[in-house]
Formats: sequence, structure tokens, C-alpha cells
Amino acid sequence: MTTDHLTHDRPSRRIRHAASKVPEVTVYFWVIKVLTTGMGETASDFLAHAFGPIPAVGLGGIALMAALAVQFAVRRYVAWIYWTAIVMVSVFGTMAADVLHVGLGVPYALSTPFFMVVLAAVFALWYRGEGTLSIHSIHTRRREIFYWATVLATFALGTACGDLTATIGLGYLGSAVLYGAAIAVPALAHRWGGLNAVAAFWAAYVITRPLGASVADWMAVGHQRGGLGWGLGPVTLSWTVAILGFVGYLAVSRKDIRRDTLA
Repeated sequence: MTTDHLTHDRPSRRIRHAASKVPEVTVYFWVIKVLTTGMGETASDFLAHAFGPIPAVGLGGIALMAALAVQFAVRRYVAWIYWTAIVMVSVFGTMAADVLHVGLGVPYALSTPFFMVVLAAVFALWYRGEGTLSIHSIHTRRREIFYWATVLATFALGTACGDLTATIGLGYLGSAVLYGAAIAVPALAHRWGGLNAVAAFWAAYVITRPLGASVADWMAVGHQRGGLGWGLGPVTLSWTVAILGFVGYLAVSRKDIRRDTLA
């Protein structure tokens, strides 16, 4: 699932990439995406335990709005700004799913299909208004709004789905194995099954959330819950350091920016 497959309207290709607000889809993109999902999961739980659920949601919402405000203010993709926004979406998306379950008592078996409907609705509105769901069509404010609404919906859905499989018998490690295998399906279906590249990208994007979250939870929770017992704080910190390392490398190397936009 490379960038060329996700780009449409080739005559205007150079112009659209010059104003791109998203990174190129490389191996670094997927690695950082999985890291942000795991870090967001444990950071959300850590904040809820440290400050209480309501203050944590408030702080997460404020931080998310601030990160998105900066992201919308810049004119093109900037690695640290973009990935900061993704991290905050991860943290707040986890909180949104947890509020339904913990705060309102909605079971994961209901919240998971609910967030599926929400995501489908965002996709439908985006496609109806813009005629494309390609991430490399993000060159207007309207499309950027659709993009971030989609990202938030995928994080909430992935959180609910990951928690669902973890609580119905698979546990965190079993869920990690399940989603680790599942994430290969869209790539294989695209390469050999004729699945549209954009559909394959978004399918894989959704799966990264429960994959990263399941691994992080397995590392953080105690042995009595089938985990390694490393704790929410240390896991959050270690994954944050890894994210900073990869994003710092991309900010310097600019390997996630098209060559024809560097002139």
C-alpha cells in the first residue's frame, strides 16, 4: 500500500503533494502508528488513575483541541506537529470508548458496532462530498476535517474492538496475536485479491489500533490478568521515547515527504 496507489488526479499530483498535510505511507508510518496506539491506550488509563476519569477526559479534550489547532494552522505536513495530533487523538479516542463502557455501562459488544456505524457515516459523508477517501487528497480545510474525524472514529472503534476481544476470552496477548495476523489481510487482499488501495489502507489503519493497544496492555497489566506487569507509567514512557525517536528521525531525514516537494 504505497503512496502512488493512494493518489488520484495525476495531472494535479505535484500541486496536491506540495500542500499535503499528511505523511507518505512508508514502513515508518505504520511503525509509528502502532506505537501511538499503544502509548495512547496506556496513557489514557494512567491519566484516569492519576486524576480521575472526568478530569482526565477534560485534560485529554483540551490537549486534543490544542494539537489539532496547531495541525490545522500549518500549511503543510510537519512531522512533529502531525504525530503530536495523532498521539492526542489516540489518548482521547481511548477515553471516548472507555467513557461509554465504564461511565455509561455500555458493553463493548454494543459500543464496537456503534463506532463502526459512526466510522461508516464519516466515510459516506466524506466520499459523497469529495468523491475520494484518499489520504493524499488532503489539500483543503474541508478534507482535512473529514480526515481527522475519520482518524478519531478509527481510534474509538479500535479501542472498543480490542477491549471486546480481550474480555471475551482471548486476553491481551491473544488479542495481539489475532490483530497481528489480521493486519496482513488488507495488504494481501490488495496485492492478490483486487482490493482497492484506499480501502486496504483504511482497513489496516483501523486494525493498528487494537493491535498496538493489546500489546501495550499486555505489557502493562499484572500477571493475574495475563500480562507482564510492567505498569502503565513505564510502558507509556517507553513507548513515548520510541515515538520521539522515530519522529525525530523523520523530522531530520524527511523520508516521509515526497522527493518532488523538497525543491
